[in-house]
Amino acid sequence: MTLKERYEQEMVPALMKALGHSNKYQTPRLEKLIVNIGLGDGAQNAKLFDSGVQELQAITGQKPVITRAKKSIAGFKIRQGMPIGAKVTLRGERMYDFIAKLTGIVLPRIRDFRGLNPKGFDGRGNYNLGLKDQLNFIEIQYDKVQRTRGMNITIVTSAQTDMEARALLDQLGFPFYKSKSDSVTPEATVQAS
Repeated sequence: MTLKERYEQEMVPALMKALGHSNKYQTPRLEKLIVNIGLGDGAQNAKLFDSGVQELQAITGQKPVITRAKKSIAGFKIRQGMPIGAKVTLRGERMYDFIAKLTGIVLPRIRDFRGLNPKGFDGRGNYNLGLKDQLNFIEIQYDKVQRTRGMNITIVTSAQTDMEARALLDQLGFPFYKSKSDSVTPEATVQAS
């Protein structure tokens, strides 16, 4: 059973019960997932830039869009319009596959991983997390990596509040660590059986 099928069959009823919704369309759902990687060092070296784009494509299974500088910054030797990064927006089945890979393979492979920061929510039900390098993804061959790069992953949900988004991500298997200021209620984090 895929993660999307599990979400529709098991997680939606559990979220309805935990959040007190009477309609399944009120429950929060994933809208899109954005993976962004900075390639500013590749402005001087096209080979580094191309390898970073190819790694992002291998990780996500989708061709990245090149992001360009909006304005010139002399201190960083960046001119307006210069390519400085790449991003991929995932939706539908690819998004659920990426989340299953992220929570089941990538995060457990991180050394000294103690959980995701619950403060990564933006106040509107979206979550941001950063990874220090791309080596934890199984698609990346360690011998062919020219430079380790961090990446930002933004998860956009239809949730109205951070509590609803946290309940959704808990259901999807995101391993958050418990902090003393964690204000999520226990009934919002009920696991699907």
